[in-house]
Amino acid sequence: MSTHHHSTPSVIERHVDVAVVGGSAAGLAATLQLSRQRRSVIVIDSGEPRNAPADQMHSYLGHEGRSPADFLRIAREEVRSYGAEVLTGRADAVTREEAGFRIELSGGHVVHARRVIAATGLTDELPDVPGLMQHWGGAVIHCPFCHGYEARDQRIVSLVTSPMGLHPIPLLRQLTDDLTVLVHEGVSADEPQLQLLRDAGVRVVVARAERVLSDESGALSGIALVDGAVVAADTILVGTRLHARVAPFAGVGLVASDHPSGVATYVEADPMTGATAIPGVYAAGTIAEPMLQVLPTAAAGSRVGSMVSFDLAHEDLEAAARPSAHAADWDGRYSGDLQWSGNPNGSLVAEVEGLAPGSALDVGAGEGGDAIWLAQQGWQVTASDISALALERVGAAARDRGLDIALLQADANASDPFGGVQHDLVTAAYASFPRTPDGRGAANVLDAVAPGGRLVVINHDTQDMDAAVDRADVEQTRPFDHKAFVTTEELVAAIAERPGWTVAVNDRRERPAGAASPQHVHDIVLHARRSA
Repeated sequence: MSTHHHSTPSVIERHVDVAVVGGSAAGLAATLQLSRQRRSVIVIDSGEPRNAPADQMHSYLGHEGRSPADFLRIAREEVRSYGAEVLTGRADAVTREEAGFRIELSGGHVVHARRVIAATGLTDELPDVPGLMQHWGGAVIHCPFCHGYEARDQRIVSLVTSPMGLHPIPLLRQLTDDLTVLVHEGVSADEPQLQLLRDAGVRVVVARAERVLSDESGALSGIALVDGAVVAADTILVGTRLHARVAPFAGVGLVASDHPSGVATYVEADPMTGATAIPGVYAAGTIAEPMLQVLPTAAAGSRVGSMVSFDLAHEDLEAAARPSAHAADWDGRYSGDLQWSGNPNGSLVAEVEGLAPGSALDVGAGEGGDAIWLAQQGWQVTASDISALALERVGAAARDRGLDIALLQADANASDPFGGVQHDLVTAAYASFPRTPDGRGAANVLDAVAPGGRLVVINHDTQDMDAAVDRADVEQTRPFDHKAFVTTEELVAAIAERPGWTVAVNDRRERPAGAASPQHVHDIVLHARRSA
């Protein structure tokens, strides 16, 4: 693939099997199931998890006490290890098109997907009591199972604003003997359960709350009532009004309905499959089941991911097809104007000049700038790419120059993508192929190097790319997730495990003239030799 840009499209259009809108527990669990079924998945994550205000999450076996941010870091790494991409940004609009769905991203890029999973979750609307939000996720909690244990033996106030607010109170009696039920609104003073609580020794106050109080250190200290009284408190349990995040899906007709609990809206979906009334659109997690904690939310996402896998598998079976979404994605990139200048990568030229020509394999050849240059230097070149359209362009350019270049459509992650043939030189410039936990793609590339041969790989410097991700704005979605693709570091690690290999060059360099972009200003150049 050439270094020099021919044109930089203002809009990148991606093609995948499944687009998952929402990158928390449900969306990532669904993605893990799908990617393990060799489905291509892009997750669009706006970075607004509902539990972000909390320091820890609880009742999740294997992750007990872990911070929500740490949990997401682990989960993202797991899905990326199977080649699934997590894009930081926002899905602005989901609409139907002939082959599935079109997802318009903030910043203008587009994802085309055969199926869509709505995993956008909920937002919490707190009662209109000043001071509650200040302590939300800390001393103000909403679930005895999520954070009740941490409030044990404290002064707990249950702020009741609806009949559902009475539901968790019996649990609180097990956590503390200093419990006050403050009926702010929504429940009659003669509600039978209130008398049941009084009979059990629970203090019940029927009065409107005016504001939440904090002490000099900023810690929660109580609730001031409209009559001037103060109810002391270390922790407040409050029920919130839950709203399903459905705005991105208005274009396909997905709407939120009132939940039977009376305190939430939700998307109605099949309880087993997650299928909504909109064919091809699934709902996973709290958007469909508002009362779930994080563990069952992840379980629900995993279940929906498996059902979408079945749906796609049956559709492909009926069509007697086994399509490659990764091939479709790159075909989409090469279906328009030329992407590159046709010039060779300057770093490749520097590393290869002076070598005696032999057989060469260009992995991820793209439109063939490197393959053509190698052929012009006397190399017997095989240009390999997952995209048939890219190879058509390589073939046309070679014929125009009177060059004989073999064309090989191959997925670097297939079991034997290069037919067992080994080459004196294997090169790959920005050859983005998805990661797998067993490192199959990296192993395939190394296996293609003949004894005595060389490997030259040029990749974007991930430090630059990580910095760009750290600066990412959800209003400007980046269209690729570099952490889902095989890195130079992984290739170096694979080389280190093989006897007879020597790394001659592993350098960070400025990208050759004409190739720099605001995000990718340095390359990592790897040149390794295999002993004869």
